[in-house]
Amino acid sequence: MRETLAVKMRPTKLDAIIGQEHLKPILHKMVSNKEILSTIFFGPSGTGKTTIANCLVNELQLPYRAINATTTNKKELDLIFEEAGYYPGNIVIVDEIHRLNKDKQDLFLSFVEDSKLILIGLTTQNPYFSINPSLRSRVLLLECKALNNQQIVSYLKTAMSDPNGLDNKYKISDTTLEFIAQKANGDLRLALNFLEMGSLLAEKDEITIASLAANLSQSALINDKDGDGIYDLMSAFQKSIRGSDVQAALYYLALLISANDLDALERRLIVTAYEDIGLANPQAVQKVLNAINCARLVGFPEARIILANVVIELALSPKSKSAIQAIDKALAQVEKQAYPMPPYLKLTPVNMKEEEKYDYGGVAYWNQIQYLPDEIKDLEFYQPWDSSNYERILKENYEKAKKIKRVNSFKPFKKAK
Repeated sequence: MRETLAVKMRPTKLDAIIGQEHLKPILHKMVSNKEILSTIFFGPSGTGKTTIANCLVNELQLPYRAINATTTNKKELDLIFEEAGYYPGNIVIVDEIHRLNKDKQDLFLSFVEDSKLILIGLTTQNPYFSINPSLRSRVLLLECKALNNQQIVSYLKTAMSDPNGLDNKYKISDTTLEFIAQKANGDLRLALNFLEMGSLLAEKDEITIASLAANLSQSALINDKDGDGIYDLMSAFQKSIRGSDVQAALYYLALLISANDLDALERRLIVTAYEDIGLANPQAVQKVLNAINCARLVGFPEARIILANVVIELALSPKSKSAIQAIDKALAQVEKQAYPMPPYLKLTPVNMKEEEKYDYGGVAYWNQIQYLPDEIKDLEFYQPWDSSNYERILKENYEKAKKIKRVNSFKPFKKAK
């Protein structure tokens, strides 16, 4: 069976791994101490997670089992755990560990805890979202970072000359190497695949941009819908709007449009309008909804124009997070301790005198009644921002309302009738 160029060029020693310099001290320490710790390597595709795992076991010449979470089953896991009972310290490499459901992840807990097996998990997902907290707390979390263009170009040059690679059979310019690196977007495996494609398309033994460009329509954006890339992209998009950086907001919008995920983009725009623009510009929400409807109506590519308009406006709009801060304070209080409401606020109060009941006709003094429980009657959840004319009006109204002395009884008002 023919091996791909990426497989042929996979390093077998830690020193040959490209990039990940921040991890090499701890990895070399594991080798020198002859002790591998249970670890989850996480990061984008093509950054060396599988290679690092293989290098560790190869350099220590340790037996191991390698499984893929997408194809493994309960029977295979039972066999692994049975072996761990006979041979403590067995190494198990689990590719795509985030694909294991929570119950299967929990099966590893006692074995990892007692060091009956060493777990090496590999994932493109954020382990804080995809791995059970109980398992996560028992392993090291080591991040593999995307490679830069210089690192990828350097390794592509090695692949061009290496006997296991293209063995100097082809010519390639530095410009073409840079083109491949840009298209790979930090993914070394993908860059090697592109280089191999270039060798198949080579004319007169030369790999050119022209031959590659016809087959590589766009960059390998880190935004696949099943991974963390799309969420990271959404996060950068919203933070750019929040920070009023219109240029960055448009850049991340362009990436999201390239991902062709209008649903996710719409949800993020609505959240941003309420969370970050908020009471500073309440009309922003309606403008976002109108833009979404129009974008849906015309579809891409014309939808990009509509989305660009609303993103520019959101980025340059005044901002206020007073609403989200207010509800988060209220939720924090409820989580800390929830107090019972005043009895006159109940829908049908029991054993309450008529003069103490809520007066549905008492419009004139509704704003003089205390609505919070006695224990927290002076707490302030909403604190206005001085963000715009609109919120300044709300602030003025709030300050006026604060000056009114609230009471926890309807008796004074009903007696005055």
